[in-house]
Amino acid sequence: MNDETICKTCVIQLDKVSSTFQQASVAHSLTQLDILKKPRKVINVNFPVKMDDGSIKIFSGYRVQYSNARGPAKGGLRFHPEVHLEEIKVLAFLMSLKCAVINIPYGGAKGGVVCDPKQLSQGELERLSRAFIREIAVDIGPHVDVPAPDVNTTGQIMDWMRDEYEKIIGKPCPAVITGKPVGKGGSKGREYSTSLGGMHVLKAFMDHLKLNQKGATVAVQGFGNVGYHLARLLEQDGFVVVAVSDSQSAIYNPKGMSIAKASAYKEKNKSFKGFPDAKLIAQNELLELPVDILALAALENAVTENNAKKIQAKLILEMANAPVSPEADEILAQRSIPVIPDILANAGGVGVSYFEWKQNLDGKYWSEDEVNAQLKTLMTNATRDVITQWSKNKKATIRNAAYVLAIQRIVEAEKKRGNI
Repeated sequence: MNDETICKTCVIQLDKVSSTFQQASVAHSLTQLDILKKPRKVINVNFPVKMDDGSIKIFSGYRVQYSNARGPAKGGLRFHPEVHLEEIKVLAFLMSLKCAVINIPYGGAKGGVVCDPKQLSQGELERLSRAFIREIAVDIGPHVDVPAPDVNTTGQIMDWMRDEYEKIIGKPCPAVITGKPVGKGGSKGREYSTSLGGMHVLKAFMDHLKLNQKGATVAVQGFGNVGYHLARLLEQDGFVVVAVSDSQSAIYNPKGMSIAKASAYKEKNKSFKGFPDAKLIAQNELLELPVDILALAALENAVTENNAKKIQAKLILEMANAPVSPEADEILAQRSIPVIPDILANAGGVGVSYFEWKQNLDGKYWSEDEVNAQLKTLMTNATRDVITQWSKNKKATIRNAAYVLAIQRIVEAEKKRGNI
């Protein structure tokens, strides 16, 4: 990969939507879309951190601000030993689309530090967090770029970074970063916001597709924070969760199961193996169950060209990032199995990040019920907009409709700014 074409996915989608725009007589040209083929700003830093044994270790970090046409750049910071710049560019591009598709006034960004947080003490982790934010402090701010948690980063890490930034500028600035703990400027409802947003998107699509929600069967791949809360919320809303899985095991009961009992069992036993109310199945078998909804909340490329023909679900919900490969996407489209794409399905988290930012700027904090009500409105409206776009060309996938909508909004913003 290079700066000219940062990722296969980005270029493929830009090529697809350009033809769609032209067919729809929208005044966008390939030249105008070229503005999205490169990030606006790439920050690469190498910085020292004092370790507990007194030694100094140099860490590498990145922040990519892909687009700021619609507002401040927005996106997570991850700590992982395999963080690399090209990955960060791709994720920043996708964040630009995600913010545009749910129509919040943000651009897209992403960042990370090459490190293994499991090998760091609490003190080393704090010093690394503070050192990294010092390196990029001149390039972020509540009206410039607003970081958030991502892989292996927490509310505590965000609070350290916010505190360090405030020391640098010499005044309180809670809106510089989101994902902070409640009580430290964080928003209520954020813990399960991605899952709740996904449920609202799912229900809106089921209404549109005239699929019965009450008693609809669901298989949930992944039982981390997102998968667990999604299963819990769907069960509460009358769906029947018949299968769940984690990284070690999968269980299935065609009559449904108690998510509370399954969660308690996993907490105690570290896996679902031996859970009395369901049978143990192979993890790949969960993907192929005859269910109404398959919710993918684990890893990327869970559904590939190798298993896409075996999928029996009526509808797929992408709660993880890129859980359906491009090749599988085409096979599922040929089989008329709709896929609700990640840039819409899992955007509830950035939605509540936006609410946190607004609360910080206004100095007024919302109740949990108010946050949840605002999220329902945001995600339902976003789904309506994607469905409207999809309705213009039902031969296209929902994913392509979401990309078209997002890119159209970004390009229009660039035009209004006089950049194209």
